[in-house]
Amino acid sequence: MLAERLKQAREAKGLSQIEMASKIGVSQAAYCYYEQGLRIPSLGVAKTICGVLNVSLDWLTGNDNIKAEG
Repeated sequence: MLAERLKQAREAKGLSQIEMASKIGVSQAAYCYYEQGLRIPSLGVAKTICGVLNVSLDWLTGNDNIKAEG
């Protein structure tokens, strides 16, 4: 669920994987692994991702169907 929603939200913002990786402070390879479901971001990185994409952590992880934060 995380990988699918991560890609969906990034594409909705019109960001490339390289741009997203730069915004959250990880390598493009690391970010690619997140979208492929090969790695899970740390909580700190996940919170940064949510801030950049303006989505809730619950939505990103599949615990909620409400996409936007507060």
